[in-house]
Amino acid sequence: MEAIYQGKTKDVLVADGKCYLKFKDDVTGTDGVIDTGGNEVAGSVEGSGLVNLKVSTFFFEEIEKRGIPTHYIASDFDQTLMEVKEATHFGHGLEVITRLKAVGSFIRRYGLYIEEGSDLDFYTEITLKDDQRNDPLIIKEGLVQLNIVTAEEYEQLIQLNKEITQIIRDILAENGLVLYDIKLEYGRDKETSEIILIDEVSGGNMRVYKDEEYVEPIDLINHINIGG
Repeated sequence: MEAIYQGKTKDVLVADGKCYLKFKDDVTGTDGVIDTGGNEVAGSVEGSGLVNLKVSTFFFEEIEKRGIPTHYIASDFDQTLMEVKEATHFGHGLEVITRLKAVGSFIRRYGLYIEEGSDLDFYTEITLKDDQRNDPLIIKEGLVQLNIVTAEEYEQLIQLNKEITQIIRDILAENGLVLYDIKLEYGRDKETSEIILIDEVSGGNMRVYKDEEYVEPIDLINHINIGG
């Protein structure tokens, strides 16, 4: 296999006309402190790559069952590989953040107007993937004027993201878990140009609580009935 892109927690590989994500044990953080929202590799947690692959596989399969398009094809747990459809990014990549509770950076910005922990109605923010500029927030008009998405694609993206977030929230709730917020990525299917969910859907993407206690990303697998 040939590595065509090396990311912080995953590499993109190609072989025999197929595309794969190689899940790694590296974890992100800031200044050497592990933090799923960080923009640099802060260390390594043994087994985290396999856990993230198993959790991502579970969620992708559940989302696909509901007729929603993703890049997922199949997973090989022994090799920590996920076979995926080829997709192109919007610009250099977007992150779509959905907030169901007023916590984290949201409360730091808007705490004058809302109490920490208050419910939010699928409040959605989009950031540009740009480590050098700390992943800046961007609004619809900016995305359209910079030719990153069309106005129609933006509406499709927001609706698709809400549907997927609802699915994930409900699955977590069935397991006694509460989703506070989640960060997902999307792209265009290289063959059809359809907007699809890409990257991963693991504990590192979301902030989850059980009985008001934070669930560490690597421990999420222990709270969901996925046979893993």
